[in-house]
Amino acid sequence: MSFKTCNCGQVWNSRESFLSDSAVRLLGYQVDFEVLREGFFLFNHHSSQCQTTFSLQAGIFFDFYKGPVFKERLAGTEHCEGHCLRQDDLERCPQKCECAFVREVIRIIDEWPKQSAA
Repeated sequence: MSFKTCNCGQVWNSRESFLSDSAVRLLGYQVDFEVLREGFFLFNHHSSQCQTTFSLQAGIFFDFYKGPVFKERLAGTEHCEGHCLRQDDLERCPQKCECAFVREVIRIIDEWPKQSAA
């Protein structure tokens, strides 16, 4: 069973091969404040044959993060910097917010080492 198949027919057999592909770029994050794992990471497959943008459920990447997960949600409070509200914002969140760990998952994905195009 494969991890993801693009509309162009490109198949990635694992999360690691998907993230290592130099033609795959993380574009953003669409939050689901009710169930964080049901939010979406948005990706672009940018190759000579393909310009597809697609989403993958955020929760399938959560096990990459090994740090603390805070219990209190600060979204909508004076302490919130609004990162999760801006779909194309890939920055870390310095707050002790329930959502902050997702920002760390974003960093892990965005900084994943890419293989050189063959």
